[in-house]
Amino acid sequence: MGALDGRVAMITGASRGIGEAAARLFAQEGAKVCLLARSRDEIAQIAGDIGDAALAIPCDVSRFWELEAAVNACVETFGRLDIVINNAGVIEPIASMAESDPDAWGHVIDINLKGVYYGMRAALPVMTAAGGGTIITISSGAAHNALDGWSHYCTSKAGAAMLTKCLHKEAAANGIRAMGLSPGTVATQMQREIKASGVNPVSQLEWTDHIPADWPAKCLLWMCSKDSDEFLGEEISLREEAIRRRIGVVA
Repeated sequence: MGALDGRVAMITGASRGIGEAAARLFAQEGAKVCLLARSRDEIAQIAGDIGDAALAIPCDVSRFWELEAAVNACVETFGRLDIVINNAGVIEPIASMAESDPDAWGHVIDINLKGVYYGMRAALPVMTAAGGGTIITISSGAAHNALDGWSHYCTSKAGAAMLTKCLHKEAAANGIRAMGLSPGTVATQMQREIKASGVNPVSQLEWTDHIPADWPAKCLLWMCSKDSDEFLGEEISLREEAIRRRIGVVA
């Protein structure tokens, strides 16, 4: 028996990093998984590795109709939708506000903030009709701390963190479990982009300073269980030793 037997999860940004790790772990734990990303070939490969329990859905989260169609595809294929992981996010182009490109700045908001709202909005009617579900958004320490060159990222993550609070306030009574996960720095492609920028202290971290992507995946799995209900409406930080011990990634 897996921890997610009989449940269906939709994961955005599932072509690599945290999203890929979560998709593979959730499937191992018995879930049917819908992998969303713009990288069509990558999610097709991952879905092929997982097998019949996975569905690859090319999707641009900055477009609501694409997320709405993805939710419909999940339900049509697997009959339900129990979990949404709003993981898709970008940080490029890193630039000071005075030198930033307004269109590029706005596109990060479209993905990191609007994409989270669109994921919530698309899933809510289905989940509410079914009596509930879990919606988890990947947050960041940048939601609470300003960093040079990251005005787009910090602003988008702060807004996404507030969306989680709003969702809990509005939908908890309808069975919606809303939470955020701030994973800390994770060994993913985004950290390579940050390193290459040379901007702010985060770019000075060594690769060994970052946690592996399977740690956030294990935390997300735990957050889908009732054992995490004390954190509903809140943001869990994977930097905290107590949380790391609770999910079993450290002794």
